[in-house]
Amino acid sequence: MQANEKLVLIYSTYGSLAEAERIGEVLIDRGLAACINIFPGMTSIYVWEGKRQRESETAMLIKTRQALAATVIAEVRSLHSYSNPALLVLPIVHGSPDFLNWILAQTAAPP
Repeated sequence: MQANEKLVLIYSTYGSLAEAERIGEVLIDRGLAACINIFPGMTSIYVWEGKRQRESETAMLIKTRQALAATVIAEVRSLHSYSNPALLVLPIVHGSPDFLNWILAQTAAPP
C-alpha cells in the first residue's frame, strides 16, 4: 500500500436494517466503499432534544479511502432518514496488506 493512501472506517447508525442495506448498496454500487458490515439489533440510549431515548438501531462499518470520506458522509446524509445521523470517521492504522490493497482497488475509480 502506498504511504499517501490512507484508509478509514466510517461508523454509522440507521433506524432499520432495510435502510442500512439500501444505503450500503448505494455506496458499493458507486465505488465509494469497498465493503460494508451491517450489525442489526443494536440498542442505543442517548439524549435527543432534552429527552432520554432508547431505540433499536442498526450499525454499519464502511471501509473506504480517507480521500472519499467526505463524499461518503454527504451521500449517506442525503439518503438517511435521520436529521443528524451518527457518522464517525476512524483511521485504520494497520492491517493485512492484502486486505488493505483490496480496499484501495475497490475504491480506485467509480464503476
